[in-house]
Amino acid sequence: SGNYYNQGEIRKKELEQSCCALGIPASDVTVIDHRDLPDDPAVEWDTQLLATLVLKHIEAKNINLVVTFDAGGVSGHANHISLYTAVRYNLCKLLWVPPWAGCRVLVLESVNLCRKYISFLDVLISCLLPRDALFILTEEETEQAKRAMRCHRSQLLWFRQLYLLFSRYLVVNSLRLL
Repeated sequence: SGNYYNQGEIRKKELEQSCCALGIPASDVTVIDHRDLPDDPAVEWDTQLLATLVLKHIEAKNINLVVTFDAGGVSGHANHISLYTAVRYNLCKLLWVPPWAGCRVLVLESVNLCRKYISFLDVLISCLLPRDALFILTEEETEQAKRAMRCHRSQLLWFRQLYLLFSRYLVVNSLRLL
C-alpha cells in the first residue's frame, strides 16, 4: 500500500489520482495491503507469497499482458526486484497453465545512470540496441506522464524532481519479453 514513512493512506489516494490522470478508472486499480509486503526499498518480498497474489489478480481480471520491472528494478528498489522475481517464478512454473497460457510478460529495461537521465537523447541509443518493444512517447504523452507523477506529492523528493526533468522513462521505454 506504499506505507513507507506511514503514508499508506496518502499514497493510495495519490495512486488513484495518478491513474485518473492516465485515464485508468479507479475500479481497475488494486492496492495490496499485506503485512508481509512492507513498502521498503531495502526489503525483499517473499517470492511465493507475491507470486500467489499476482496470479490471483491475473485470474480475477483475465489479464493477458503483464508489464513489470526487470531484475534491476529500474532503480534498484528491492520491492521492484521482488515483483520481477515473483512474475518470473509464476511464468517459469506455470507457463502453459491458465491463466498464464496466452499471457505475455514484458519487462522494463533498467539502464545505467547516465542513460537514465539523458531524457530524449536516449531515444537514438534505444533505437540502436536490441529489445522486443520500444515505446517512444509523444510530447502530449510525456506531459500526461508528468501530470501523473506530480499526483504523487508525498514522494516528490528532490531526486524525483530531477526525474521529472531528465528521465528517459518519461520519453522512451525499452522492454523485452520474459
